[in-house]
Amino acid sequence: MLILPAIDLYEKKAVRLLKGDYAQMTVYSEHPEEIAEDFKACGAEWIHMVDLEGARDGSTPNFEVVAGIAQNCGLKVEIGGGIRSMETVEQYLDAGVSRVILGTAAVKDAAFLKEAADRYGERIAVGADIRDGQIAIRGWTEVSGYTAMDFCRQMQQMGIRTLICTDIDKDGAMKGTNHELYRQLSEELELDIVASGGVSSLEDVKRLRERGLYGAIIGKAYYTGAVDLREAIEVAK
Repeated sequence: MLILPAIDLYEKKAVRLLKGDYAQMTVYSEHPEEIAEDFKACGAEWIHMVDLEGARDGSTPNFEVVAGIAQNCGLKVEIGGGIRSMETVEQYLDAGVSRVILGTAAVKDAAFLKEAADRYGERIAVGADIRDGQIAIRGWTEVSGYTAMDFCRQMQQMGIRTLICTDIDKDGAMKGTNHELYRQLSEELELDIVASGGVSSLEDVKRLRERGLYGAIIGKAYYTGAVDLREAIEVAK
C-alpha cells in the first residue's frame, strides 16, 4: 500500500481544515515546497495535493505552487481542487503533475469526465468526498444527490481506475479513519481505492494495508507529529 502525504493549499500556504470547514483552518507552513522535500526525505513516492480555494471556487490560484513542486521535488504529484475543464487538466499534466483528481466535475459533468478518462487513462482519478453517506461537492460545501456507493459503482462502470474516498466527518479530527467504509468499498468494487480522512495512527495504516487498499493519505497526523511518516511508509509496505 502507498502512503500519500498531503499538502492542502490556501493562499499558497500549507494548511489543514477540520472536517472541511474553511472557518477552522490551521496554517502549518508558508513554504509548501519545504514540506515536499521532507516527504521525499522520509521515503514517500507520491504527494497528494489539494487546492482548497480551487475546490471551493472552481479556479486554480495555487497552480504555480503545485507546478513548482511537481517539477522540482522528484516525487509524483496528484492534484485535486477546481479542475473543471480539459484546459485545466492539460495545464496540470503539462506542468509535470502525474495524476489529476476530478471531484465536483466528476459529479456534475459526466461527458467531461469521460473525455478526460478516455484521453488520459490512469492519469485521471476521481475524488469521492463523503458526508453522511452522500457525495459532497464544491469544496465540500454542497451535497449532491448521489449516495456514496452508487457514485463509486458508476465510476467503476465508466472505467475510472483510482478512487480517492474521503470521509469528511473524519477529516482532520484525529480520531481514526472509517474502516467500515473502506471494508465495504474494497469488497464491492474492483478499483484502486485510496483512503482519506482521519488516518491518524500506525494502527490505521496497518488495518488499511491488511484490507488491501491501494493507498492511504496522511495529512494532519503528519503535521502534528502523531504519525512518523517514515514509520507509516514502512508499515504500509
